[in-house]
Amino acid sequence: MRRRTALLLAALAALLVVAAPARALTIGIADQKPDMFADGRFGHTGIRHARLSVGWDAMGSPWQVAQIDQWLAAAHADHVVPLISFGHSRTTRRALPTPARFLYEFRRFRARYPWVRDYATWNEANHCGEPTCHRAALVAAYYRNLKRECPNCRILAAELLDMPNMVSWVQQFRHAAHGEPRYWGLHNYIDANRFRTSGTTALLKATKGQVWLTEVGGIVARRGNPGKIGFEESTRHSAQAIRWVFDELVPLSPRITSVYVYHWNADSSNDTWDSALIGPGGHARPALQVVEREVTLEKARRAAATAKHR
Repeated sequence: MRRRTALLLAALAALLVVAAPARALTIGIADQKPDMFADGRFGHTGIRHARLSVGWDAMGSPWQVAQIDQWLAAAHADHVVPLISFGHSRTTRRALPTPARFLYEFRRFRARYPWVRDYATWNEANHCGEPTCHRAALVAAYYRNLKRECPNCRILAAELLDMPNMVSWVQQFRHAAHGEPRYWGLHNYIDANRFRTSGTTALLKATKGQVWLTEVGGIVARRGNPGKIGFEESTRHSAQAIRWVFDELVPLSPRITSVYVYHWNADSSNDTWDSALIGPGGHARPALQVVEREVTLEKARRAAATAKHR
């Protein structure tokens, strides 16, 4: 198996020497559950990045701290680089902290997990189910504080959904930030599942920094959510959507430098959303093969780029 994989990588590297891109693409998984770190298939993919979303005030909640401890300990033991995304409180969803309180909670988080270096200021900040929907300037104040507090960290300005209000929200944020963010997060589910590029292109035009696709997936099932979906819900569709992400969305710009696929395995306790790579019975779905292929291709690209510059 190892020899066959090595031969495949060598062949791909030879094919990609001329067309190797200028940037390396980080491929990760976004999932709240620590289960994947114990799944041998996760280790086999070679993925070494993962994203966890936490409440902004999680450090004041013992049960949340216990969950974060478990997830980050598993990631750390598996040599996985975490991306932490802050968001609404898990206990008082609509409450928003002052910038000073947000900074205080960030310091508490960093004191407990000093080895974490990648953060997103707010999860899906332009979604009007979030208290930040009309508070772009406040999120910009959070962002400025995080950057000053941890200059060696990579701080994403915000994670955005590819919704109609995205560009106007970004414009308000940039005006209040008094500087051009180096990193943005995007959850371009609409582009991925409707096989379009307009949302991703709009964010690229509205910003200048790197764009990380910090949560995107092909929908297998979306139950109990309002509104019509308008596309097939199936494992076949999920694989096609993930292929669209890598074949059509990532190539839009070398500024797109990360893709975090949501999520690893289906959760039997939550049947309202399923875009998992592993089904509820533990079987691998076709989308996993797409992700594995992209990880292999990325390894070959990096090997080709390294060989070219020797």
